[in-house]
Amino acid sequence: MGKKRLLKLASLCLAIAATACGGTSGQPNGNVATGSQKLAQIQNQGQIVCGVSGELPGFSFVDATGRYAGLDVDICRAIAAAIFDDPDAVEFRNLNAKERFTAVKSGEVDILSRNTTWTLSRDTGAVGLEFAPVVFYDGQGIMVRQNSGITTLAGLKDKAICTQTGTTNEQNIADRMASLGINYQVVVFEDINVAYATYLQGRCQAVTSDRSQLVSRRSRFPNPEQHLILEETISKEPLAPAVGPGDPNWSDVVNWIIYTTIYAEELGITSENVEEMVNSSNPEITRFLGTEGNLGQELGLTNDFALRVIRHVGNYGEIYNRNLGPETPLNLERGLNRLSTQGGLMYSPPFR
Repeated sequence: MGKKRLLKLASLCLAIAATACGGTSGQPNGNVATGSQKLAQIQNQGQIVCGVSGELPGFSFVDATGRYAGLDVDICRAIAAAIFDDPDAVEFRNLNAKERFTAVKSGEVDILSRNTTWTLSRDTGAVGLEFAPVVFYDGQGIMVRQNSGITTLAGLKDKAICTQTGTTNEQNIADRMASLGINYQVVVFEDINVAYATYLQGRCQAVTSDRSQLVSRRSRFPNPEQHLILEETISKEPLAPAVGPGDPNWSDVVNWIIYTTIYAEELGITSENVEEMVNSSNPEITRFLGTEGNLGQELGLTNDFALRVIRHVGNYGEIYNRNLGPETPLNLERGLNRLSTQGGLMYSPPFR
């Protein structure tokens, strides 16, 4: 067989393979143009499996109605809304800090949305997860009893500090105390519930974790007003969802769904006005909501995936206020989690 004929045959085989991979057959929500095996698997199973804490009010917990709620939960619901047009097409699985990375790498969960700090070693090396955009900028704090007289880190000299193993908190407190030359005793627990229980029993004079977690946990104490979170923040804790390695197209899907919530807030699109915005004459909005162009198809989703997300879950500001804002028991200032146009760090790349 001649060389030219061989080349033509090879080209034909590649074209047939590409067509087979990009076909719509069997896909309930459109063309998996990206070739994402994970997205195809999720579409076939009819739901997304999301790993969460399940014990942290404001981020992920079971509310009084028996329903999962929180910012981390809403991220998973946004992904389900984009894929299935159904925010409830999610199975939540509670994971502790020690087991969370194994669960996502083994495929037990499709995404980890569990107040997890994005670090170099977790992004590479033995852990090697693929992190999505940051959904909450946080920092580590320390909580003590109001009547302890402790107001600074120096007041913790020779004191016992409770924390959870398998987190960044243990190393952060060690680094800061070493830099200040302060001796202390760290008491670590695999179960975060035991760490806080030990602190409440008085066996630790302080407990340390992300500031948002301290506020969340304090809200469930018998007498929350008796506990003080020190003003000093001892670390940067960018909290972000993560997926397993090996499927960059699935990472793209997750990334752009999260950016959807941020971009919608930048454009002033909310769950209340999104149906009206579909009729906008603004090309930036029509492209974003899928009435023009094929941005969704490029991800392997329907072109109206952003519309689905905003209709069912809302924009980032709505998600934040619903779970952490001034009308919630936590009442957390948005701070760094404001849009970049308002002095924060939240910012989406263009949808074009």
